[in-house]
Amino acid sequence: MSERTKSSIPFVGLHSHSVYSMFDGVGYPSDHIDFAWQNGSDALALTDHGNMSGLPHQVLHAKKMSEEGKKFKPIYGIEAYFIDDLDKWKEEKEEHQSKQKKKKKEDTTGPVIEDEQASKRSAKHVLNRRAHLVLLAQNQTGLNNLFSLVSKSYKEDNFYRFPRIDYKMLQEHHEGIIVSSACLGGPLSKCFWNNRENGSEAVHEAMVATINEFKSIFGDRFYCELQWNRIPEQHEVNQHIILAAEVTKTELVSTADAHYPRPEMFKDRELYKQLGWLGKAKPDYAESKLPEKREDLLYELYPKNGDQMWEAYKSSSEELGFEYEDKIVYQSLLNTHDIAFNRIEAFYPDATVRLPDFVVPKGTTPTAELARLADEGMKALQLDSKDEYAERLKEELYVIADRGFAKYFLTMKAVSDEATKNQLVGAGRGSAAGSLVAYVLGITGIDPLKYGLLFSRFLRKDTTDYPDIDYDVSDPMLLKELLIEKWGENTVVPISNYNTLQLRSLIKDISKFYGIDFSEVNQVTSVMVLEATPLAKARHGITAGVYSPTFEELMEFSASLKRFMKKYPHVETHVKALTGQLRSISRHAGGVVIADNLDKHMPLINSGGVRQTPWSEGQNVRHLEPLGFIKFDILGLASLRMVEDCIKHVLHRHHGVQDPTFADVKKWYDENLNPEKLDLDNQEVYENIFHKGKWAGVFQFTEKGAQGFCQRAKPRSIIDISAITSIYRPGPLSANVHNSYVKAKKNPQDIKYLHPLVKEVTEETYGYLIFQEQIALLAHKLGKDLSLDEGNMLRKLLTKKGTTGKTYEKKKKIHQKFIEGCEEKDITTRQAEKLWQTFEYFSGYGFNKSHAVSYSILSYQCAHLLNYYPVEWLAAYLDKEPEGRKERAINIVQSLGYRVEYPDINFSGKVWEIGEDSKSLIQPLTSIKGLGDKAVEQILAHRPFNTVEELLFNEDIVYSKLNKKSLDVLCRTQALNSLMDDRFSGLKHFWSAIAVDRPKNPKKLNENIELYEPERDFTKAEKISYLVDLAGIFPFHLVMSQRVTSQLQEFHIPPLGDFDPELGAAWFIPREVIVKKTRKGKDFYIVRAIDDTSKASVIKVWGVDPRTDVIHTNRPYMARLDYSEQWGFSTRSVKYGWKLIG
Repeated sequence: MSERTKSSIPFVGLHSHSVYSMFDGVGYPSDHIDFAWQNGSDALALTDHGNMSGLPHQVLHAKKMSEEGKKFKPIYGIEAYFIDDLDKWKEEKEEHQSKQKKKKKEDTTGPVIEDEQASKRSAKHVLNRRAHLVLLAQNQTGLNNLFSLVSKSYKEDNFYRFPRIDYKMLQEHHEGIIVSSACLGGPLSKCFWNNRENGSEAVHEAMVATINEFKSIFGDRFYCELQWNRIPEQHEVNQHIILAAEVTKTELVSTADAHYPRPEMFKDRELYKQLGWLGKAKPDYAESKLPEKREDLLYELYPKNGDQMWEAYKSSSEELGFEYEDKIVYQSLLNTHDIAFNRIEAFYPDATVRLPDFVVPKGTTPTAELARLADEGMKALQLDSKDEYAERLKEELYVIADRGFAKYFLTMKAVSDEATKNQLVGAGRGSAAGSLVAYVLGITGIDPLKYGLLFSRFLRKDTTDYPDIDYDVSDPMLLKELLIEKWGENTVVPISNYNTLQLRSLIKDISKFYGIDFSEVNQVTSVMVLEATPLAKARHGITAGVYSPTFEELMEFSASLKRFMKKYPHVETHVKALTGQLRSISRHAGGVVIADNLDKHMPLINSGGVRQTPWSEGQNVRHLEPLGFIKFDILGLASLRMVEDCIKHVLHRHHGVQDPTFADVKKWYDENLNPEKLDLDNQEVYENIFHKGKWAGVFQFTEKGAQGFCQRAKPRSIIDISAITSIYRPGPLSANVHNSYVKAKKNPQDIKYLHPLVKEVTEETYGYLIFQEQIALLAHKLGKDLSLDEGNMLRKLLTKKGTTGKTYEKKKKIHQKFIEGCEEKDITTRQAEKLWQTFEYFSGYGFNKSHAVSYSILSYQCAHLLNYYPVEWLAAYLDKEPEGRKERAINIVQSLGYRVEYPDINFSGKVWEIGEDSKSLIQPLTSIKGLGDKAVEQILAHRPFNTVEELLFNEDIVYSKLNKKSLDVLCRTQALNSLMDDRFSGLKHFWSAIAVDRPKNPKKLNENIELYEPERDFTKAEKISYLVDLAGIFPFHLVMSQRVTSQLQEFHIPPLGDFDPELGAAWFIPREVIVKKTRKGKDFYIVRAIDDTSKASVIKVWGVDPRTDVIHTNRPYMARLDYSEQWGFSTRSVKYGWKLIG
């Protein structure tokens, strides 16, 4: 690193914007801090527009710098949106909106994107009225006041496009806050914009009045802010401010108003702003081209030092012809340093862990309450008399109390208690199922001792990080809404998730801005991942499974991308600068924070009308726990919804319950499907479902690869299913563990165990290390005085490479204890070293046994229902499959021997219904693509319909809901066939007469019947297309004639689903043909095909010429094919190996 710049003038930037001023600032807070420090500054304030979302970046980076010996002071702030009087503004806004012909929906969505021109240009329009105001926290009290101000500004009453604060809110939360008047969009600048037509005196009077108003609240903590750029109005405002400050005896500060972290990034920032306008109406003042050089800029917005600020002042004032007293400006620079180091404390935000107090009854402690509840749970489960359980519980409670985690478990139990009142929950997820405390509290549903699950895998004695219990439920949104309703919106807050600019879309957007031909861009973006993936996988030693190359790997390994970037170096510059910058804000899939008065301890925001945290917590970012906020993951599993719905069908069909409540569902579940009651060793279920391959909706077995491996491995226990699902992942597959496991399972007598203890630990997985817990257990049992905690630590240490540092020393110490222990147990040093190498080999892809067992139980529950209640399960399965998988799901159901009836306006409902014969399933109206819920409600409320007239001319039907589009899709999916009488010559005639040319009265209907009579019926291709695209049903009877079917049977040609490798030929129907390229650039086809077994298959067709090798979709073919377990179906020729039949 080069030497730091030295500045002769003490100065601190008290006004700067990071990428959290979305599409206005660029660069993360750490980028700004690093440059500021290198540029000679020892402090920097972060003041993003309307939010404090970058604060954790700021704090964590400052701490990192401190550890590196760099003395740097973070200053926490915000550039808030200010209005004099929110009550008055709300009245004016409501009055304005009431006069609009069509009331617009309140704008509560998406990120706040600053538009500084609008800040001043639209000052008099009530909907956009706002001013900028810089607020800085002097201490923890001030920081909490900032948090309260931000949280209040985002409340619905104060938000319209922007969050707002006013004098009244500032009066309430002024303590510990320093304020400055901000930029050309600030309140003093507003005095200029709003009064300049009335002359300088009017501007001066307005400014003095505004300053006095702020000083009445903040006293000498209010500063007038000057900025230095080449905008003439800025200097007019500056001179007015200096005069008003002198009159009111108010101190001045100068600021850089930084918006990008380095001087050369001015183009990147301007382009980032342009990207923010994509898809929106671009204002007339937004530039369409980027500035070419720094000299063209009206302002340079990077974190300047004192000397650079002085230069900006001198050069801009001289160029524009404005005169100032140097000593006044010089003092305004010194004042920033005084504020930073004399008026603002050096502190990190209070990181006290915050969990709700209401989970601990008055008069007791979290530890005591947890012990009491655990004891109650042990008695309820009749485990209290078992010494092994009592000892395990005592050990776990000690660790939890010692780590200070009791309140966390109490909070998790409170969540669980609310969940189980309203919906089914998962048996467990992740390592939490290894906790007996979690089991007896009802948080998990797995007895950890029964399956040999380790608490130390979940929580080590030396851990400092909080536990992380992921909690599966059938309807996470409902549960979160219930928790918010019961505990309050400032107690239960969903966690934000920030989405970033990705390489593919960024290349397209930047290229579009520069006018680069789309086809040229698309050629690169369509192949770059394909080019880079094999090389990236090879670097990491990955031979199987899905892998997504990183940005750096794409830039390194994609030849097409490198050529493109070389041709357009300016695109490469922007891509490197902007990849990973913020694009939008959403919500974490399931994460919430639960604590008292969160609005006072973090600056809450809103997105999409939902109150949420400003900070994230996930795989790649940890911004909540370091500041004392613990994430609770409430996640949804569609399989749990399927189980619920299946039980409802069972109760309705077998127990006469017409409209089952959740209480009914829960009672049946507890009596029949609870893991403690269900026979998990029922071999009928294993043989009928897992061995025979009946996979409809069975959790974890929805993909062909996993299904095939399971059928080969033939599980007979929960541990077998756990091993199969643990092995079927990229790491084990690339190491060929799946084949070795199947071989060992078939021939267990051939397995040789190194030692009885090795057999004890690995016999359940046929001698292989499949689970992470097995490594920990072996290290513990074979090592000398090697604890389970050390065994679990070893699992992580083995994945770290290198021969120096703390990690290596810890690993070396455990290695020594392991070898010594093995030698004491008559295992030779050579054998011990070989076993250690096995640990190293398997550590990279060993799987969490607690998670595997928990999820395997749900897989078994699904299989149990499919085996004993097949039609009820299939109805629930079809209901829960998303639109993109509907056709495949219907095919699977048909392959199991069930009929799928077309939707019918008089019989179909909102869910899949079961036919009276128990062998048919009736498609719901809600599954028709393009038919809205409101249209379905109208149909259900007014049916049955005996004639088409009763449907078209019913006085009680609201036809704005059951509209022309609804009639269109109902016709084309044949849902109205029962209303089509002999007046109509065919389906197309019917469709044109009642939907395309929607008649308003019976007379018009009769005219239409006569007018469109020649249209008759849809073609066979049209009928197929409509049924598939709109209803998800593939009509085999329209494709396969009886003559073709008879010929295939006569020549013993099987469908592809019953492929015979010895015969090597089969018939099928191509549904989709995709052209791909090999790594060498040669074309090949991916053909997705089905047959009357309803099994979906994929065929790779090599060596094709797309110009001549035409494959028709939805037509039957016979072909010679090769098959391998690794590659599936393939063939070398369309011309000679395929025959179109029929």
